[in-house]
Amino acid sequence: MLATGFSVDEDYRLNDAFTRERGAVYLTGIQTFVRLALMQRRLDAANGLDTAGFITGYRGSPVAGLDLAMERAKPMLDRSHIRFQPGLNEALAATAVLGSQQVEAEGTARHDGVFSFWYGKGPGIDWAGDAIKHGNAYGSSPHGGVLVIAGDDHGAVSSTMSHQSEQALQAWYLPVLHPATIDEYLELGLYGIALSRFSGAWVGIKAISETVESARRVMLPSALPDFRSPADFHMPPGGLHFRWNDPPSVAIEARMQTKIEAAEAFARANPVDRLITAPGHARLAIVTVGKAHLDLMESFRRLGFATPAEIEALGVRICKIAQTWPIEREGLMRVADGVRTLLVVEEKRPFVEDQVRSLLYGMEASRRPSVIGKTDEAGAPLLPSFGELRPGMLMPVLARQLRILFPHIRLTLAEHAEPAPSDAAGSLRRVPHFCSGCPHNSSTVLPAGSKAFGGIGCHIMATWMGRSTRGVTQMGGEGSNWTGLAPFVERKHMFQNLGDGTYFHSGSLGIRAALAAGTRITFKILFNDAVAMTGGQKHDGPLDPARITRQVHEEGVRRIAVVSDDPGRYGRAMAWAPGVTIHHRHELERVQEELAGHDGVSVLVYDQTCAAEKRRRRRKGTFADPPRRVMINSLVCEACGDCSKVSNCLSVQPVRTEFGIRRTIDQSSCNKDFSCRDGFCPSFVTIEGGRLRKGRGLDGAMIDERLARIPHPRLPAIDQVHEILVTGIGGTGVLTVGAVIGMAAHLESRPVSVLDFTGLAQKGGAVLSHVRLASSMEHLHQGRIEPGEADALIACDLVTAADGPALSTLRRDHTRIVCNLDTSATAGMIGDPSYRIDVDRLVATLKRRAGSSPVDSLDAQKLALAATGDAIGANMLLLGFAYQKGLVPL
Repeated sequence: MLATGFSVDEDYRLNDAFTRERGAVYLTGIQTFVRLALMQRRLDAANGLDTAGFITGYRGSPVAGLDLAMERAKPMLDRSHIRFQPGLNEALAATAVLGSQQVEAEGTARHDGVFSFWYGKGPGIDWAGDAIKHGNAYGSSPHGGVLVIAGDDHGAVSSTMSHQSEQALQAWYLPVLHPATIDEYLELGLYGIALSRFSGAWVGIKAISETVESARRVMLPSALPDFRSPADFHMPPGGLHFRWNDPPSVAIEARMQTKIEAAEAFARANPVDRLITAPGHARLAIVTVGKAHLDLMESFRRLGFATPAEIEALGVRICKIAQTWPIEREGLMRVADGVRTLLVVEEKRPFVEDQVRSLLYGMEASRRPSVIGKTDEAGAPLLPSFGELRPGMLMPVLARQLRILFPHIRLTLAEHAEPAPSDAAGSLRRVPHFCSGCPHNSSTVLPAGSKAFGGIGCHIMATWMGRSTRGVTQMGGEGSNWTGLAPFVERKHMFQNLGDGTYFHSGSLGIRAALAAGTRITFKILFNDAVAMTGGQKHDGPLDPARITRQVHEEGVRRIAVVSDDPGRYGRAMAWAPGVTIHHRHELERVQEELAGHDGVSVLVYDQTCAAEKRRRRRKGTFADPPRRVMINSLVCEACGDCSKVSNCLSVQPVRTEFGIRRTIDQSSCNKDFSCRDGFCPSFVTIEGGRLRKGRGLDGAMIDERLARIPHPRLPAIDQVHEILVTGIGGTGVLTVGAVIGMAAHLESRPVSVLDFTGLAQKGGAVLSHVRLASSMEHLHQGRIEPGEADALIACDLVTAADGPALSTLRRDHTRIVCNLDTSATAGMIGDPSYRIDVDRLVATLKRRAGSSPVDSLDAQKLALAATGDAIGANMLLLGFAYQKGLVPL
């Protein structure tokens, strides 16, 4: 036993997330869908069915890592006859799902049926709309079933705009499920397949960023569910499942309406909506949806009502709606019966609230409650209908209703009032930036006087780098806006950046459209050999620079140039299209000027492997690692900054010397692009064949001896919830810190949730990991740490810690802080030779916010370099420091 009072599960292994059948597992939201597929297969086998599974879709935040998770689990999936097939794009993936439901009707099936998952982010739902609508009209098969996983980024954290998919799914006659937590993906996922099999409908299931991008300890059900067919629903002639050759007519629409009626009947027979509190006599009913339910429960906790039993004693009835369309009306009537007010709490537009108002309209007036939510009884705005809902927004609304209905209630609202406006450290920000050595550092540069349109992909960051690049369209629309703009402006030519992943998805259609319209445009196809923005996945089919040139040539493009960092590697065997010219990247400006003068559509293929992918492959030994390092002689360097301007690289960092600020190259983050050498400077030194000196290290005996001398820290007791915020820089292991704490808590059987915010971080952007430990599951609600609620801050990066989002979570005289004094440069360094980060000012900002609470610091990167030879260990070292200071009660 530990001092924390929890025993350690020493038998737990990472694969237990998928293979354990009882007890608790530690799961990320993405991993949940892998486990769900395996559970569905087990459930079918237990019911005597020999089924297979089919999973397809297209990556994109917040479901960007789903394909990677499926690939890693491939051996387990293969053994269960579950096939993962990445989609070329969302629409074709949905059409493939349609095909999976034809198996039982085809006549030569090898299985009793095929259950299918389709996944995509919100814009992908839009892209695939016609395919999903047609698939749903055809129907699911009796032993198949379809889940449509809708990845909705409600807060536009890593999307061009926020998204809410349920209105579209409703318009296409798909029942909609909205899980509140990771474990509900398992419960509602199995329910969704059963619902799809009964009703013949494809079933939508919401996967919002704050849920699917989190991780938590999940208690597994003691047994697999047993779903019942409704006795009160009578199937129409011919049934509702997949069938061939329905002639186009309104009969198809009537059939889809019947599927929705079947879905409501299935919900009556297999209730998934939950009464959280059920007092005998209630005056207030609250209907919640998805994450908003967690926001409500957290609001109650902070108002002084920590458990459902305490809320029930007030006389408040809470119902969590899981099937948000169609709502099961009989259950709703029971929730509404006899209360004065019914408050609907949901994020974004009033999808459930509008249904509640409609369903209660015919209720007897004397028993019908006043329905409020987005507006109050008088129609005045109440809860926001856009953006993300937070407990801090909900608490005043909830407190007001409680005081109206329960005049003598005592609330703790004042104690947890919103903190004062942020005193963040000026304008210093971790703006998302290209990785060190990223091809886009060079490829997105334009000749003087030229302009470009941005596009979907990492290269979108060029739109805020002062590179005469602006605007984005939807994925696949790149270049087509110029068709509508060009005839009405004096500008004669435009460049269009187009990532290789987007080109393969749908971007090639934009080139075809430009040829058809006869516009004068150069498509810069940025071939990185990986889908870098979503995790470094390989392309979903065969693609290389030579193939691209042949494809666009066959479409009609007659001027094609290829630019590369290493054109010598091509050799004579490359099957280029006729007339293609090959150039080194040093010639990029001249080549672009020539293409800009071409009368018609031209294509430039910029071929250089993604820097992050190079790093991954080098670690695996599958990519050449040149035996070369570039250093800067600080005695020669004059800090002119030309190397930074030319390379746009954040591995070229300022360093303080006895002669003032100079430049150095951070060898831990350098990806050996070597473009910094193109600066006009004699201070660069190239070392051939040398290796970086390793850290002194510690042998096992030394570690044991030192650990024995370290006193065990005094760990605080957890009063309901202990909240730890970890801040840092993308690509340096910040998420690893959160994951390690999360897994450690799970091994101690401690309730825990971890929510990561990476946004467009890449290398150089801000990353935050919200870790919440609880004394019981009843106290663990939303994943995000609210303003003024952090108990501890582990500041792996001072710049991120002293910025508004992190700083606002701190509470004066309460939050304890440990911070790393070693800071990496921000994008502001580029173009500013005198750039420096005022560390003392950042620390002072944290100390002002902390008040009397201690702020401890150390030079984590220097210590990590000395011990291991690599700065990547700095964040884990800081975690150990935080533990010794008593900030991590595990």
